[in-house]
Amino acid sequence: MALGYPVPGRSACVKSIGIGSPGAVAFRKPLIAVNRRLSGLRPATVQVGPHLVHYLEGGKGEPVILLHGIFAEKDHWFEFARKLTGRYRVIIPDLPGHGESSRLPDQGYDYAAQTERMHALLDALDVPRAHLAGSSMGGTIAALYAMRHADRVASVAFVGAPHGILSPSPSRMDKLIDAGRSPLIARDAAEFEQMLSLLFVKRPFMPRPILLAARSEAIRNAESNQRLWREQLGDRHLLHTCVEDLRVGTLLLWGAGDRVFDVSGAEVLRSRLENLQAHVMQGVGHLPMMEAPGKSSQIYARFLASMPRRRSACP
Repeated sequence: MALGYPVPGRSACVKSIGIGSPGAVAFRKPLIAVNRRLSGLRPATVQVGPHLVHYLEGGKGEPVILLHGIFAEKDHWFEFARKLTGRYRVIIPDLPGHGESSRLPDQGYDYAAQTERMHALLDALDVPRAHLAGSSMGGTIAALYAMRHADRVASVAFVGAPHGILSPSPSRMDKLIDAGRSPLIARDAAEFEQMLSLLFVKRPFMPRPILLAARSEAIRNAESNQRLWREQLGDRHLLHTCVEDLRVGTLLLWGAGDRVFDVSGAEVLRSRLENLQAHVMQGVGHLPMMEAPGKSSQIYARFLASMPRRRSACP
């Protein structure tokens, strides 16, 4: 699970924009466009069943697919992707039901539906085999897809704790859910601030236009988000029941300060996955690709370089 707004990087050209004026929200799109260009990413769309899927793409080489969490979107990854587009074909979709992609009232967005859509998405993008990396919900989708379609997946990376592992020690979010709360749904400004505190140990740089737009969008979508939240709660510990079936090389980055999923869950994955490279990141919360994009992408790049490449078949 993740936060539904893009956070531009720390480049001087972004910081120099006057974001304190009343018209600051007008700078949102230019801020995003600047950071996409800095990461070598360009926007595109593709039809996947009834959904129009928006995505970012850049670079050449082995395909790497980056998958966001619930209520999140593709631009959360651009700074993380900056170290990858020089060597890989990086594709970052807004998963159906999220970001700019379609959210349809007659469609479900549970794990079974989203996993099947991954298959259709890879086909639509002409990706026969890819490295899959995901945050929270996105990591779980990557793992479930790899279990079902191992021939299409070169590796899996959990960039941040995956959703669905039952941690021995309950997290702050676990306790809120058990008390009947929906802590990742913001109905007003105060709940939005509480959500930020849950997600980050140290908040990344957030230009005011992005923050205001994100807050407005979260509050506006609260009722619709509740439907997706209920669908995820139905699979609250799904990955815990089947993670041993994940056979491909796997990377785990889990923030030591994660209040969404307690770091004690990292030991569960260590005990159940043979092909796991695990890193607990000190001073980091639920979203390493936003809170520590340089360090987390560096670890991921090393992991990718360690993965065996599939040899081409003889003609």
